[in-house]
Amino acid sequence: MKRVLLKLSGEALAGEKHTGFDEATCLEVAEQVKKIVDQGTEVGIVIGGGNFWRGRTSETIDRTKADQIGMLATVMNCIYVSEIFRSVGMKTEVLTPFACGAMTKLFSKDQANAEFKDGKVVFFAGGIGHPYFSTDTATALRAIEIEADGILLAKAVDGIYDSDPKVNPDAKRFDKISIQEVVEKQLAVMDLTASIMCMENKMPMYVFALNEKDSIAKAISGSFNGTIVTA
Repeated sequence: MKRVLLKLSGEALAGEKHTGFDEATCLEVAEQVKKIVDQGTEVGIVIGGGNFWRGRTSETIDRTKADQIGMLATVMNCIYVSEIFRSVGMKTEVLTPFACGAMTKLFSKDQANAEFKDGKVVFFAGGIGHPYFSTDTATALRAIEIEADGILLAKAVDGIYDSDPKVNPDAKRFDKISIQEVVEKQLAVMDLTASIMCMENKMPMYVFALNEKDSIAKAISGSFNGTIVTA
């Protein structure tokens, strides 16, 4: 794959602390991404904000404001992780759909392509800039806009199951499933809006566990342990 969009959960980057950042986890991700960048793959990244903010669980804050706080949480995550990436020798840029002073650049497809051409890992922070849309939707949208060859979904579980494996010990994992089946069965991969966007735009996904050794690099190389979602 020449260009991929990697989605990381904020909670995964927090490690066992479940909040903030776990630097060792972030460094492990950086080392894996560096391997695939050194092999010539262009990498865009979207990071969730759940290690700082879960506004949808609050009944006292307006949904629009809660989502705006969540957008800013993703900006913090991307700035932090981009610096970790730089510490291991990669060039990075953080793009946002709204102005953040001198901390980020404004997103456009042309800007993203210019950064990729310059050999940078591009972080897409701030969601899509509007409330009521998740970072799943931002992942699908940015992957489609930059014409990625696929979405890499690094999750807490090692693929897509027919039921929650944490609740059902007999849950069965799909090695391969179509995005249409994911939408029809409403399987918990991405939210429904994002899944429908991937289906309409024929964007494949590769779902795997972040905590497995070299899981990101393996998803690119073909020695994949997870679920392939075909378009």
